[in-house]
Amino acid sequence: MTNGKITTARLGDGGPEVGVQGLGCMGMSFAYGPSDAGESRATLERALELGVTLYDTADAYGLGENETFLAPFFKAHRDEVVIATKFALSIPPDDPTRRIIRNDPPYIRSCVEASLKRLDVEAIDLYYMHRRNPDVPIEESVGAMAELVREGKVKHLGLSEVTGGELRAAQAVHPIAAVQSEWSLFSRDIEAGVVPAARELGVALVPYSPLGRGFLTGAFSNPEKDLHADDFRRQQPRFTGDNAAANAALLEPVRSVAKSHGVSLGQIALAWAQQRAQVHDLPVVPIPGTRKRSRVEENAAATRIVLTDDELALLEPIAAEVAGDRYADMTFTSAGRE
Repeated sequence: MTNGKITTARLGDGGPEVGVQGLGCMGMSFAYGPSDAGESRATLERALELGVTLYDTADAYGLGENETFLAPFFKAHRDEVVIATKFALSIPPDDPTRRIIRNDPPYIRSCVEASLKRLDVEAIDLYYMHRRNPDVPIEESVGAMAELVREGKVKHLGLSEVTGGELRAAQAVHPIAAVQSEWSLFSRDIEAGVVPAARELGVALVPYSPLGRGFLTGAFSNPEKDLHADDFRRQQPRFTGDNAAANAALLEPVRSVAKSHGVSLGQIALAWAQQRAQVHDLPVVPIPGTRKRSRVEENAAATRIVLTDDELALLEPIAAEVAGDRYADMTFTSAGRE
């Protein structure tokens, strides 16, 4: 940190410069059970004070409610923040458990117009394709996104959960600033193809769920009992049944390293994610999600932690031993198509 603020990194060649850690805002109004709107707003402000400038949302989070919730904060700090939102997940109002992936150009245009209205901005700084529909050529989808850049509705383009090959095909159409994928001590599948492609092309990696959706904080002794009834993690394989107990046992090396540094388990998991930048030689900007000021302070402090080679070696085997996939249906992920 410099003057109490975290350092910065650039998202891709010619992309925006942001704090080296961003903030995932989904949980402020979606997916993780009840939240305190006042505390969430205070968390947004505290994050900015700490140098967090990349704020991540999506039109699918609460059927647009998350974008609407964030709009006043963005308006008050428009010149200080980088707004990232996404399209592609169409959720039928009569069945919120369903996900229909759409990448067709007319849908993309309708989504950006709706997001601009909800966010109350003239342009979105970083616009992601949230998920990939293989039935639509990626060149067609990215071509439509590139038109939005030319029209001034979007400044930079991003992709989420794409394969290395899909990233290369997209980059041939228009520069991609960032790829957002799950990346943590529990989830390392992107290192096989996506990370090398991103490094080769000069694209930044934005890891979502760098805390393993909270599992890596050690907060869940029994996830099925500890999680609220409407918490979507109850449907995630890693949080259910025998998998949960097996995965909880994998945290012992994280505890050991955390104890030696005098920090929390979550801070070690974040330090590991931040250090992927040096390990893989590319910009890495994790976006841990939180709704509390104390947590955003703790998360930002993790950017100052440097793990030794011995500590990294101790943590290395964890991902290979994790029980359960990161989603019940992995076809929507890059790993499901690599």
